[in-house]
Amino acid sequence: MAADKAIAATSPLDPILARLRAVRATAAVSALGVFAIRIAAAGFAYGAQVLMARMMGGAEYGIFATVWVWIAILGHTATFGLSQGACRFLPADQATGRLDRVRGFLLGGALASLGGGLALSLGGLAVALLRDGLLAGPYGTPILVAALVVPLFAFQDYLEGVARSQGWPLLAIAPPYLLRQGLIMVAMAGAVLGGAPAEAWIAIACTLAATGLAATLQAALLLLRLRRHLPAGPRRYAWRLWLTACLPIAAGDLAASAFGFVDVVILGFLVPPEAVGLYFAATRIQQFVAFVHYAASAATAQRLAAARARGDEAGLAGLVRRQARWTFLATAGIGLAIFAVSPLLLGLFGEGFRGSLPVLAILVAGSVAASLFGPAEDVLTMLGGERLCASITLAMLALAALLCLALVPWLGVSGAAVAVAVAAVLRGLAMALGARAIHGLATPVVDVFPRGATR
Repeated sequence: MAADKAIAATSPLDPILARLRAVRATAAVSALGVFAIRIAAAGFAYGAQVLMARMMGGAEYGIFATVWVWIAILGHTATFGLSQGACRFLPADQATGRLDRVRGFLLGGALASLGGGLALSLGGLAVALLRDGLLAGPYGTPILVAALVVPLFAFQDYLEGVARSQGWPLLAIAPPYLLRQGLIMVAMAGAVLGGAPAEAWIAIACTLAATGLAATLQAALLLLRLRRHLPAGPRRYAWRLWLTACLPIAAGDLAASAFGFVDVVILGFLVPPEAVGLYFAATRIQQFVAFVHYAASAATAQRLAAARARGDEAGLAGLVRRQARWTFLATAGIGLAIFAVSPLLLGLFGEGFRGSLPVLAILVAGSVAASLFGPAEDVLTMLGGERLCASITLAMLALAALLCLALVPWLGVSGAAVAVAVAAVLRGLAMALGARAIHGLATPVVDVFPRGATR
């Protein structure tokens, strides 16, 4: 009987199933999964933006776009870098058995993110009050509602980082980018059909409800899954260690968030809301191209930290080279495909939005060129070098802002696109040179540059 059970337990399919599980666990397959989810999410986001642009018109859509940009900047910043820090510290502590620090990080990071979001919301309202007439103008009510969104956005951003650190890309990405966007569309359509005015503050209120529901569900699912993988026990808080690394990451995140939106922010001061709406529509389509880098980072950032913790330097170097190669090829392919159908995609926003086609072409070209330099930002953030990473991003943010201020009066909204595209390429190059100088990890493109360029 025992022999029969042993024979039954070793099925001929076992080696095949084991091989399939191993393939599924590779960084490339994980990245493809993340990319598929993110593309689906981008479709939801695109649909939501088209719906809002159609319902609200150019001026109200431009107000919504400007306020949403500030929600994203403040929400990403409010985690104090702990969202990215989760991908650095949790895999390393789990690999070395320091589960007490894992438990401490999970709870401490959640409370810090909520508290940081609330503090930044109150600070933002204080700044708005100091600006005469801002809260009394068309931006007033959207800003007040947005102050409630920021803490929830920050909390969900932290949850995404924790899920990414555990290699759970679906749980990391689906709630904020699929569920939240879908709920925003449903809520906005329902509100307007129910008689609410199609105005920017209604769109922000729908965003508040959608973010609250999506974050609650994500937190519950993540807690259930963590309980199955992490035994109960004491918590240890290493705040000095965490914040020493994470505060520079937070500065880098703030700069990176601002870097992604500096063009929209500056345009909000220089051009009418209708022009901001046209430009923002182009950025919503360009994000399909940028998601390639996001997918690769979500699948491999935590693997970089784990490989370094295990001492697997050869595997680490190979992972960096493979990610650089495939990220560029995928970014170029997606960029060409998006540009080919861009007249149709822009036309869906409404009359006149095809005028932002040159803006989209410049933004896509910048994303493809920047992807040449590989995962250098992840290398600096995950392995050490976060201060250099933040410094580079801050410098390029300043360059992008200066170029926007110089080029927008001359070239209009296309000048903003040129500014961020140039700054993005230079940022990628500087990051790659820094990663080679500190860690000796180079992508094929950076190897063209002499070693002296990093000194």
